[in-house]
Amino acid sequence: MPGTGSRPRPAKTVLISGASVAGPALAHWLHRYGFAVTVVERAPELRTGGYKVDIRGAAIEVAERMGILEDIQRASTDMQTGAYVNDDGKRIATLPADIFGARIGRDDEIMRGDLARILYDRTRDDVEYLFGDSIASLTPIAATGAPTGAATDEGAEGIDVTFERGAPRRFDIVVGADGVHSTVRRLAFGPEERFSRHLGTYLAVFSMPNELGLDREELYYALPNKLLCEYSSAGDPAAKGMMSFRSPRPAHDHRDTDRQLALLEAAFEGDGGRTPRLLRAAREASDLYFDGMQLIEMDRWSSGRVVLLGDAAHCASPASGQGTGMALVGAYVLAGELAAAGGDPAVAFDRYEREMRGYVEVNHRLAEKFVTEMNLATRRGIRLRHLMLRILPHMPWKNLVAKKVAEDVQRGANAITLKDYGAVRPASAAGRPRRRGAAPAAAAALPPYAA
Repeated sequence: MPGTGSRPRPAKTVLISGASVAGPALAHWLHRYGFAVTVVERAPELRTGGYKVDIRGAAIEVAERMGILEDIQRASTDMQTGAYVNDDGKRIATLPADIFGARIGRDDEIMRGDLARILYDRTRDDVEYLFGDSIASLTPIAATGAPTGAATDEGAEGIDVTFERGAPRRFDIVVGADGVHSTVRRLAFGPEERFSRHLGTYLAVFSMPNELGLDREELYYALPNKLLCEYSSAGDPAAKGMMSFRSPRPAHDHRDTDRQLALLEAAFEGDGGRTPRLLRAAREASDLYFDGMQLIEMDRWSSGRVVLLGDAAHCASPASGQGTGMALVGAYVLAGELAAAGGDPAVAFDRYEREMRGYVEVNHRLAEKFVTEMNLATRRGIRLRHLMLRILPHMPWKNLVAKKVAEDVQRGANAITLKDYGAVRPASAAGRPRRRGAAPAAAAALPPYAA
């Protein structure tokens, strides 16, 4: 019995909260190791909105092992050029891709929604997806079938889960892969404020008409403590708008779009250039994403039979450029350790944290560095950046600058050595679960990472 030194019952059934990137990636690996997996997602259908994300370093290796790297490369954004513009929209400083791009190493860029679709398509026939629902409560259950008491009791042999809509069910393990505002983390570990550290910057991303006729190009417009961007990616007739600004943390609900728009408009009120056009596009967009850049910092990512993955456990903010890569790598490691431990959650979760901690810490520190460089505080600093970009291609030390940028990026991307967890045992195709909820389709009206 638990508590007397006996080995806990091996886990066979796993509930994953969140169907963005980390959740389906974990589902892929767990199914291959023979676990029965259910994924619950608050959105009524697959959310395919979002911004472009990078997959590099160890995450590339994971994608290769998953067999999805070619799919990712086929869906590449294929970005070609970037430039800063002035108030009139004139290009005044070109980003020297020939200097930086070739030195960063293996780096595949894809729209977040395209990656979500790839992962979903790879798992939809083998994994039960419950769309339009969310976890309401978690109750650990002892071997006798009685509740153990504490929300994440270490001696639990299972977890009874109630849902906002569906009937209660019991699982051996519950995984919170439900983003920076994780419901599972709140239920199992406490309020978000205990773990979130605001980095002083807010970010908004949204779809907009490609009125500038951009062709795989990014245009940046900088103001003191603010940065705006429009870009187009391969195969998308529309464009994306991005607006960031420095601010203390204001009071707002991450699901309250009206409040988010009010904060965005207040931050850019009275600014000229491209600002009014982007504000109008943000208000008209059906897929607005708005959130603070923040780190999630926790002493542990697991308690009893509940474990956190991806942004729910260790969000490094978009400033790191590593959130998606960390989600893919974390899913690989967590599933591998569960398989290696024979389904023993205590052993697997400890090993998972040991493998991932250093990797996460490096990327947290890089996020702190990059976020300070994102929005320059003065017009003088902005002009100096433009000047440096214009003259850099002609400077004899240009390669040293490029090397330093590449070293920073690669340090985060390769801050982990992946284990080989050995041969995997594909789960039987018989008795594949049926999906409940709406037939998943593009849900552009839902913001990315809204959990």
